[in-house]
Amino acid sequence: MNYTETINWMFQKLPMFQRIGGAAYRASLDNTIQLLSHLNQPQQKFRSVHIAGTNGKGSVSHLMASVLQDAGYKTGLYTSPHLKDFRERIRINGEMIPQENVIEFISRHKMEFEKMDLSFFEMTVGMAFDYFANEGVDIAIIETGMGGRLDSTNLVTPLVSVITNIGLDHTMYLGETLADIATEKAGIIKKNIPVVIGETRFETREVFIAKAQEMHSPILFADIQFGAKRLESMQNNIQLFDIWKNDQLFIEQLELPLLGYYQQKNIVTAICAIEQLKPVFQISESNIREGVANVTRQTGLMGRWQILGRSPLIIADTGHNQDGIKEVVWQLKQLKYNHLHIVIGMVNDKNIEEMLQLLPHSATYYFCKADIPRGLDASKLAQAASEFGLHGEVFDSVWNAYSRARHTAKYDDVIFIGGSTFVVAEVV
Repeated sequence: MNYTETINWMFQKLPMFQRIGGAAYRASLDNTIQLLSHLNQPQQKFRSVHIAGTNGKGSVSHLMASVLQDAGYKTGLYTSPHLKDFRERIRINGEMIPQENVIEFISRHKMEFEKMDLSFFEMTVGMAFDYFANEGVDIAIIETGMGGRLDSTNLVTPLVSVITNIGLDHTMYLGETLADIATEKAGIIKKNIPVVIGETRFETREVFIAKAQEMHSPILFADIQFGAKRLESMQNNIQLFDIWKNDQLFIEQLELPLLGYYQQKNIVTAICAIEQLKPVFQISESNIREGVANVTRQTGLMGRWQILGRSPLIIADTGHNQDGIKEVVWQLKQLKYNHLHIVIGMVNDKNIEEMLQLLPHSATYYFCKADIPRGLDASKLAQAASEFGLHGEVFDSVWNAYSRARHTAKYDDVIFIGGSTFVVAEVV
């Protein structure tokens, strides 16, 4: 098989949660245990950081990887989903896994994978771990897919575990309450290994403390130990922060090229986690500064309040649950513009009402469906949105919706693209 054929086989022959939803969910680690045994336990051959959370885990993963890379360490990065190219999921020092490695891995193990009836995610985790082990990375940043306790990545033994935050997402699999979801995320906490919690919430704090005590793991709440004060931007594509540690100025005027205001939480979480690595890795303030400042260039991070154009201002953001949309709407309110245009699509297994009720009535909407089976029909989305006073046109593709918005918007308007990672992927 060539690369295209290999990728098509992976997408079409095996379940993939990002495409089809619950049919791909495996509430067991048995397959992954069997897979990693077949691959000779590659996860035991490199050091790692394991990151879970409802929102922010992608940004924290990329920030940490960039800092470690700047410190001179060969750094693996495993994230999901991808936006444009499957190989975005598996990187070393920002470089995507070569196509030849993807082809070779699948060709070598295809028959065994079929016998094991692996899911797309299980197989991809195995590919990442095998690649990192063979390439001899110094450390790999591993992001969970969904949940934590039963996530295929949860067979690493990291130097530090990180849980960014907890929100109501994937409730049909992870639980109906914040405490239930926190319990699933807390499943990544390992015995005697420190855990960093990014955001302290009353509903989840005791869940994390209890699990950490059970595992004899030191627990740190990043937003209690560290603080970030946002300063005026030097220019349009940089945020400036003063970082505080235990009420003392820790890093002054840290430059961050990720523009979402919500990155204030993520930068604190990433720095707190990086501090836990210092007994093993030599990481200076300069490494933190340069790693954070160059995170997009060094890791290829996309889709986080990404500016795609100006006059009109065009913004894309992958926020796709209640908490993510809440952050997006708050930030849109901070902008000055004549009129707001929103290109939006969602997936069919989300509680879309919780998100729709947050969106502004004054915007013009362009309803669309991402080109995946899991995408919600645009007409159904428009009908649901109308019940919340949100009105606009229905389009048969993301690109047609985006093109109409660009044609309609005036130079002093704003176009926002979001609602789903897969809608953003088709535009960026």
